[in-house]
Amino acid sequence: MKKEIHPDNFRDVIFEDNASGEQFLISSTVETETKGKWKDGKEYPLYRVEISSASHPFYTGQSKTIDTAGRVEKFKQRMGKAKQGKK
Repeated sequence: MKKEIHPDNFRDVIFEDNASGEQFLISSTVETETKGKWKDGKEYPLYRVEISSASHPFYTGQSKTIDTAGRVEKFKQRMGKAKQGKK
């Protein structure tokens, strides 16, 4: 690594996926106050992320349909009424 081209806080950081629990050790400048243990027994700064390649449907091949408050059913009812109104 070249000298004096990286910021002072460039160090190894554990990124933990909240959805899957998977962890990645990556060099980063992200600010964090929490610490976590890595597989080698050493302690590193820990940064939690909502989604990563370990839990994203594009990478896992598992799609999820989230239906909050019956939106799909409400849409189908409106479509049914609209089709009846055209007849």
